[in-house]
Amino acid sequence: MEPVAQPAATNAAAPPSELTVEELVNELAAAQARANENHQKHLYAIAELDNVRKRMEKQLADRLTAGRKELLAKFLPVIDNLHRALAIEIASDSLRDGLQATLRGFEAALASEQVRPILVLGMPFDPRLHEAIGTRPSNEVADNTVLDEAQRGYMLGEELLRPAQVIVSQHIAEESA
Repeated sequence: MEPVAQPAATNAAAPPSELTVEELVNELAAAQARANENHQKHLYAIAELDNVRKRMEKQLADRLTAGRKELLAKFLPVIDNLHRALAIEIASDSLRDGLQATLRGFEAALASEQVRPILVLGMPFDPRLHEAIGTRPSNEVADNTVLDEAQRGYMLGEELLRPAQVIVSQHIAEESA
C-alpha cells in the first residue's frame, strides 16, 4: 500500500491575531467597569431588599398595635358598666362581691397590658386627654378645671386609648349693680 499523501495545509483558518498590551489593558478596564457596575447593582438590590423587609416589619407591627388597641378598647364599656352597677344600691352582698371581683379581674387584665385610667378630677382641662361634654358654673376653682367625670379615660402606655368625658368649670360672671 502506498502511503496516502496528506493534503497540503491551507491558510483557510488564519492564525489568531495577537492583541497588543494596550488592547488587553482596555479590555481589562472595560471588564472591571462592568464588574463594578454589577457590584453596585448587587449592593443596591441588597439595600432595597433590606428596606422592603424593614417596611414590612413596621407595617406588621403597626397592624398588631392597632389591633391590640382596638381589642383593648372593646373592654372599656364592660368596665364602665361594672362601675355603674357597683354605684347603685345592691341588696345582695354576694352579687356585689361578684361584681367587684369581676371588675378587679378586668382591671388587672388591662393593667397587665399597660392600660391605665386617666386621673382627671381637679386637673386643668387638657383637650389631648379630655373631651368636655359640659360646663358647670363655679367660682371655687380655676376656670376650665375638671369638676366631674362622666366617663373614665384610659391610656395605653403613653398613647391615648379613650379620652375622659368631663364636666369643666366656668366662672360665673359677676353682675355689677
